Amino acid sequence: MKRICVRILIVLLPGITAFAQKKELAPVIIIMADQLRTDVLGPLTPNINALIKDGVKFTRAYCAVPLCAPSRSSFFTGMYANRTGSMINPWEKDDEVFGNTKSGIPNLYRLLEGTWDSYHVGKQHFFTEEKMDKDPSTKTKWITQENYSEWMKEQKKSKPGGKQYKDNAPELVSGSHTQLRSYSTPSFGLYKEGIDYFLDRYIANESIKAIKNRDKTKPILLNTMFLAPHPPFSIPEPYFSMVAENDFVLPENIGQWYPGQSPLQMYNLTGFIGSRYTREQWRGIWAKYMGLVKLLDDEVGRVITALKEEGLYDKAIILFTADHGEMLGSHSLWQKMCMYEESAKVPFVLKMPAGEHIALKESDALISLVDFLPTLLAYNGMKSTATMDGQSLLPLLQGKPQNRQSIFVQYDGNGSLGSSQRCVVKGKYKLIVDMFKDEKYVELYDVQNDPKESVNLMFDQKFANLSDELIIELSDYMKKTGDRLSLPKDLRTIFLKNYKYGIQKSDKVQ
Repeated sequence: MKRICVRILIVLLPGITAFAQKKELAPVIIIMADQLRTDVLGPLTPNINALIKDGVKFTRAYCAVPLCAPSRSSFFTGMYANRTGSMINPWEKDDEVFGNTKSGIPNLYRLLEGTWDSYHVGKQHFFTEEKMDKDPSTKTKWITQENYSEWMKEQKKSKPGGKQYKDNAPELVSGSHTQLRSYSTPSFGLYKEGIDYFLDRYIANESIKAIKNRDKTKPILLNTMFLAPHPPFSIPEPYFSMVAENDFVLPENIGQWYPGQSPLQMYNLTGFIGSRYTREQWRGIWAKYMGLVKLLDDEVGRVITALKEEGLYDKAIILFTADHGEMLGSHSLWQKMCMYEESAKVPFVLKMPAGEHIALKESDALISLVDFLPTLLAYNGMKSTATMDGQSLLPLLQGKPQNRQSIFVQYDGNGSLGSSQRCVVKGKYKLIVDMFKDEKYVELYDVQNDPKESVNLMFDQKFANLSDELIIELSDYMKKTGDRLSLPKDLRTIFLKNYKYGIQKSDKVQ
């Protein structure tokens, strides 16, 4: 990617060791949805589709953690969760330390806010030990759910949601005891206050204000963090009634619990809540979720229109992505918090500034959300003092081959340290280890030929060597990143001894 660069002497920003600056730094626009499946982009998302047309679509992008706070921590630092220290949502007092990014780790805001005019608008689930968003020294303007709540009080309006959209689920705390915790269910209803008071409309409005009122002597850094299509499914018109149940094709794995999938998921709210619903019930839920997807796309379109009106669109680096996906009945599961494609894969659309030579329009290269920060730093000639797990995507954009073989995903509990999962994706195969207390369940899928992950290949003797190799690779990653957990060397043998499904009489455990 050819760029005209000049070197200038500057006072080093925290966490930066070098800075090779372009004549004109590009605006950086990050638009992140929450809990968005990759397979719902299509007829209901014309604005996102238009961005895809102007950018590069990565079809095999994964989050680092299928959970809000740790996923964002990894995204903003370029590091996997074992190294950031943020592994859960910090709702439980006893475990809240595991929800915060460790002090001193450079992040996208700190690295750029000294030069860019920096804004965070919307959901704020990037928790740091320093409480960065509350730090008086921050140069980022933080407009969050708290501002929305205050504004709604001024308007004398009620926010979306309520107790009718929640139910109790068991949750393991500190890996030692279980308590009941209230979480969202797929229940849906009409939000009667209307779209003008909906959180995502507020986020778009505030993002547009930031675009129009920015410091025009600096490039803008805008992180627009939408909530949609995350529950609660308390939805305003016209979106509540916009999508009918016959307007889409329901994926074949909706309402299906496959014989080889981990029963340990019943200890998590994914299975505890998700398994209650039939395929036909999920069809009605899907219609409401798709209405929220359309709402999201409309608000994304409003933000992009503002960028074009201000002459920023062609100049900007724009990323559209999500923090994680949504099961929405696939494998009879609900929400995220698991390693299946619907939960761990994310949309990832990257538009570079006009005039850059980009060698591709779509890529099936294996990438992770941890790759965006190193990409951004590499493009601007910047380096962080921290060693990041992510890799710059610039070589891929230039048409060069990828040198990465594997990416890793992990889960350590929702609101507390509880049931855990570890995952390695290598080539077309994905190995998952699901853990609850001392029990471990292993799944192996060919995600290329079995994209719905319906056949667990751990029970097929032909894949014994492959599974052992992936177990070793996953175990090595865990050791390298200082994981609090470990895997036994004979994990496959232990697993097959405990679980008999699919083993043929002629098969022998090696």
